[in-house]
Amino acid sequence: MSKESAPKDWDKMWLEYNKSLKTWMHAFETLQKATNDVQSKYNDVMAKALKESSDKTMSQFTENWQKSMSQAGIETFKQFGTNWQKSFSQSGMDQMKAYGDVMNKFAETWQKMWNK
Repeated sequence: MSKESAPKDWDKMWLEYNKSLKTWMHAFETLQKATNDVQSKYNDVMAKALKESSDKTMSQFTENWQKSMSQAGIETFKQFGTNWQKSFSQSGMDQMKAYGDVMNKFAETWQKMWNK
């Protein structure tokens, strides 16, 4: 590889990285928006349910909601954290590996919170 092509290759790699980072940021912002929407809808449903439902119905709803949240969310967060950690542990990026550890911890905490 010549010295002239090295900067061009570096620039290309950096542009691709930035493009990927922007895509990730957009996905993260979308996830945050969806999370806020889910929380808002859940609050609306719970307010209505508290006014109009029996204790038995509320108990069943809460139990079903917790089960579905566990099934839908936990594995996704675990898989994301594991994949993120694997991809960066091979390249020696300790900060990225730490992020993967945080994501795994988040998934564990999330699971403990909803499996009570």
